[in-house]
Parts: sequence; structure tokens; C-alpha cells
Amino acid sequence: VNAYIADRSPSELALEYRVLGLTGIDFDVAPWSPVDTLVFAKLMAWDMGLEESKDVLRGALYERIGPGMTDAWLTPPWPYDQRPTIVQPEDLPAAHSASVDGFGLTPSATGASGYGQQAWDAIGAALGTGPGGGTNAWVVSGEWTESGLPLLANDTHLGIQLPTVWYEIGLHCSEGVDPALDVVGFAFPASLGVVVGHNAKIAWAISNAFPDVHDVYRLRINPANPLQYEWNGTWRDMTVREETIEFGDGSELVTIHVRETHLGPITTDNRFDPAIGEVSGFNDDEALAQRWTALDPGTISRAVIALDQAGDWDAFRTALRDWDVPAQHFVYADVTGSIGYQLAGRVPIRAADFDGLVPTIGWTDEHEWKGFIPFELLPHVLNPTSGVIVAANHAAVPPAYYDLLAVELGEGFNYRLNGEIDYAYRAERIHELLASGVPHTVESFGPMQGDTKSLSAGEVLPYLAELAFEDAQLAEARDWLLEWDGRFDPSSARAVLYAHMWDNLVRNVFADELGSDAQLVGGDREMWSIRCLLEEPENPWWDDTETDSVVETRDDVLLRSFTEAHATAVGRHGAQRAAWSWGGVHTATFVSKPLGQSGVGMFEALVNRGPIPVGGMTDTISNTRWNVSAGTFDVKSIPAMRMVIDVADLSRSVGIHSTGQSGHPFAKDYDSMLEGWRDIAAYPLLWTREEIENAVIDRLILRPLFSGLPDP
Repeated sequence: VNAYIADRSPSELALEYRVLGLTGIDFDVAPWSPVDTLVFAKLMAWDMGLEESKDVLRGALYERIGPGMTDAWLTPPWPYDQRPTIVQPEDLPAAHSASVDGFGLTPSATGASGYGQQAWDAIGAALGTGPGGGTNAWVVSGEWTESGLPLLANDTHLGIQLPTVWYEIGLHCSEGVDPALDVVGFAFPASLGVVVGHNAKIAWAISNAFPDVHDVYRLRINPANPLQYEWNGTWRDMTVREETIEFGDGSELVTIHVRETHLGPITTDNRFDPAIGEVSGFNDDEALAQRWTALDPGTISRAVIALDQAGDWDAFRTALRDWDVPAQHFVYADVTGSIGYQLAGRVPIRAADFDGLVPTIGWTDEHEWKGFIPFELLPHVLNPTSGVIVAANHAAVPPAYYDLLAVELGEGFNYRLNGEIDYAYRAERIHELLASGVPHTVESFGPMQGDTKSLSAGEVLPYLAELAFEDAQLAEARDWLLEWDGRFDPSSARAVLYAHMWDNLVRNVFADELGSDAQLVGGDREMWSIRCLLEEPENPWWDDTETDSVVETRDDVLLRSFTEAHATAVGRHGAQRAAWSWGGVHTATFVSKPLGQSGVGMFEALVNRGPIPVGGMTDTISNTRWNVSAGTFDVKSIPAMRMVIDVADLSRSVGIHSTGQSGHPFAKDYDSMLEGWRDIAAYPLLWTREEIENAVIDRLILRPLFSGLPDP
């Protein structure tokens, strides 16, 4: 990377640098460093798992509308009796061995002491110095397949990016490496190896686990010394770090001082005041510290390399011991016929009276983390009874798992795994399609990844069917909608009307109480919340707080939502329903930052792609989310890659990501996969040397200087 940078002027490196040079700004392209690689994993953890604002928002809503109504929106009870968990009850062990790996200890013994130094040593060796989405991942055993060996599928859901954050790669090195490196799949630009894919013996996929790994602590600052905070009755010193913020437009540098406690950094300092263009400095009146697992030193890079080299279930799990953040569900298959699942990541243990959902006291150790759930006790299963494992960002385990943890680690602690998890709409649909399509092949998994049927719509429509409309036109439109099959296919007209109704329903239920404090997405959480509210026609959430003279009920809000939806649909799309299409209003636009947002039409046309009509919605397997608060159906996140691995014949494995392998707008591979991605197609994941040589179009040889190596 650095040799490439050093050999070229900035204008030769990328179009963005060329345009920046035209502005007259004097700049250099910084060399890549090992720190950049290590920090990238932290950025992915930020994208996938940091919910800093939710704790503060929940605390504010508790005061405004009370815990009951707040929890009904933010965290409605998870439906363990109605939806499948990843690990099924029959696959839970009767009890773990308390002597396994020395983990029959009190929770405090599983804390971070020692872990941090090990991680710092690893980072030092690498240096030579001593917030993102959702995902579908599933695997079936040979009993479910035509080949008699497992099939594994994965599609990860991320915000739309151009170029995409994923790229396909094969790493093959049989000499000088033990075990040999022979792996194919998908990687991030900064990762040290393949993140999801297969080697010669095993295959694996991931799904974001979303445990709650972040807490907010209210601090008491010493009035006589802003660099001290109260802890267990005494004043404790903070550490202070000076940071300099540079701006690409040549603006004056800004220096800030970051105060850090043993609970984490204070993030309410240094607020920018746009009115005066200055940073505020310390904020002692409402000092909040952020405790987050990703702020601890980590070893995820070592985990990725070990995964790529793992040859069986035991080696696979050994590799995942080093996977710290972001916490992920891993599904597994191997060439011997085994399938498995492992949750990997650091999950904190809290005090029994602390759920981590709202900001808490930060001046005693009462609510300090007590340690982390030991890896050996994190959810996992090998060869489950059903022969199926589905991980779609939903609950990992049934409630009985927590009873097992209490036996192993002691009662009186909170071992909660569930954070911002989904409510298994996609998981339920995946199970349905798996059961109806036996025996499965690579070819049968592809259409599953493109499935657009909404189970949430099937929960709402029966209540709409019971409404009495006085307006004949509305009654006819409702009856027309009830003929819908629930599929958000690009060609569907009925999906357009339902989507308008859904957006209005979410706003009419929640917006009056929540106001501008909360963004309404219309995702899994709100789907299940409304599903529960539909069974309580007089729940306070149905009442419109802006109408003083009447108390609205469920049917009032459903009637209003459909009436508004019909008017909006006709107003925006015309009275001829035959002209409506979901793909016409639900589009994905791939914007290349920063030029794609420059406001200069010539540049935007050159680097951006779309809008692309797509199917799917928030709860469908083909997951294309929009934001209710935005007021449009523009797609915000997509399946950024898709992959199907056949361990019976690895050469039959296929994959695709959303744009292309190149980030250069003039390159032929800038958007070469976009059409196939739209059509739910896939391409062979070339595996053998012969397959790769037969497909070669270009060849790039990287030779270390003075290596003395012969030409390949």
C-alpha cells in the first residue's frame, strides 16, 4: 500500500485527490500504518454495536412517559414462546462442568485484569514497538441437502456505500506458513484476512449479535479540581489526553482535552457551539462517562488469522476466543459433515439490580461491571438435534440458559445478552423456507436470500380486515390490499399502499408521545411493539395526546392510518393502481463520498450509481430498510454481500457484493456486480488454482524490494 502511495502523486491515486488538488489545498496522503488496521475493527464495532444515545434517551423517556410505555416501544418483551432462538432448548447442556478451563469461579474473577496486558503486547508486536446493521446466516446439515453434506449461507446488511466495504479475496500460501493459508471469501479493506468464507476444511458466516456492551455513568466531579471524580467516598484522579483535530479544508487546528476515568472517557466535554465556532471545554455539570468493550485493548486481528487457518470445530472455537468486538454470531460447517454455532465477543456481567438500560451512578462500584461471561459459557452448539442453525440478529438462547449461568457463576448477577436485537421475523421466515424446500442445493439458497415476504404485514392486515369503513372507496381499497400475498416484490402495487399505511401507523402510534427526541425507523422493534399493542386495543399508546377531548383506541388509529395512506398513495402515485410499483418508490442510490455529495452534478453523475429499484423491506430476508422518519421509502441499508458455501464441493460455492472490486470510477470493476446484486444473482467463488488461472484477466505481481525471489 505504502509503495503504491509513494510511487504516485495524489492526483494519480484517486479522482477524489485530483479534485481536492484543484481547490488549491496543499495536502499529503498519509502512509498506511498497522494502527490503521487495528483501529478499523474498532470502527466496525462502533458501527455495529454502540448505542450510546439509547441509554440517555431511555432515561429521558422514563421521566416523560414512564418506564412501562418506554419499554413497550424500546424493548418489548422478547417472544420466546412464539419465535425460535438460535440455540434451541433441546440443545442446551444439562449443566456445564465447573472445572472446564478453570471457569468455575465467581464473576469478579472473569474480569479484564491480565487480558488488557495480553492485548497490548499483541498490538505492540504488530507495531514493532512492544455504529454499521443486521445479517442473515444459516447452515443446514447433510440431512437437509441433496449432497448429504452441509450448506452454509450468509448475507450481511450494512448502510449503502460506494465502493462497498466488502471485497472478495482469496489468500493462498502453502509455504512458510503453518498451518497453510488457503482461504476464500470476503474481507474488509483493513482486515488481516478473510472475515467470512471458507478454507479447505471449514466454512463460517457471521450475524451481528447486538449484546448490550455499553453503559453510561453519571459522574460527580470535584468542585475544587476538575481532574478528579468521586469514587467510593474518595476523589480519584483522571487521566487527560490532548487530541488535535485537523480539517481537510485548511481550517485552523482545534485542540481538545479528553478526560478519562477508569469507567471510560467523558463524552459530554468539548461540545462544539456553532454560534461562536468554538469548543466548550469541560462540562462538570452533566459529566457522563462511557463504558464500552471496544475501548479496551483487543485481539480481533489475531482471531481473523486463526479463523482462516482453522481446520476443525475445536480450532474454530479456539480462534474465536480472541474475537472481542463487535460481538458476533458465528455459524459453522465442515467437510466432515458437522455444523455448529458460537457466540463470540466480550459480554459484561452486571449487578443483579442493574440492567444497563439507563445512565446510572458512577461514584460507587455498585454498578461497575463485575467481569465478562467466560468464553466457554457463551452460547454454542455442535450438531444440533434439528440439523438447522439460523442466526438473524435475534435472541441467541432460551431463558433456561441464564439459569445455567447462575449455577456456574453464581446468582445475584445480571447476565443479560439481549441488547438491540431483532424479533426473529427473518429467522422465522428462513425456518419456513428451509422446511419447505428439502433437499437443498446452492441453487435453492439463492432465492431464499432474495425472499421478500413480510411476516409483520401478516400480523397487521387481519386487524385492518375487521375495520368498518363508511367511505366505499376506502373499503374497496382495503379489500384490494387484503388480496396481497405480503411480498415486497419490485413489481408489487399493493406493497406501495401497505408501506404508506405502515409508515403512518408507526407515526400515529409513537410520534405524539416521543416527539422529536426519538427517530422512528419502523424496524423489528417497532414491528413487534405494534404486534403486541394490537392485542391491547385500549393501550395508552393508541391515544393521541394532541387531542384533549377524546381517547383514541386501536381501531381509531388503524382507520386513520389507512385513510391517510390511501390519500398519500393516490396523491403521489396517481389514481391508477396498475401504475404503482414498489420498486418505483423503493430505490437504492449508491453515493460515493465525498464527491457524490458535492452538489456538483458532473461529479455526482460520474461517481454515483442509481437509483436502483429493489424489493424487500425491513423484516424480509432480502433486507432493504428505510427510515419512517425520513418520509420516503429510499433505501438506507442493504445486503452488502451474499454468499453460499457448499462443503461437498467448494468449487460450487458462490458469492457477490453490491458494487464492484474497484473504488476507481473509471475502472470496469467499479460497478460490475451491481446488476447481478440487484437480480439476486451470484458468481463462483473461485477456489482451485486451475479455476483461478482459467479466469485470469489481469495479473498484478507484488515483489518485496531486494527479496531475491524468482518470478512466479
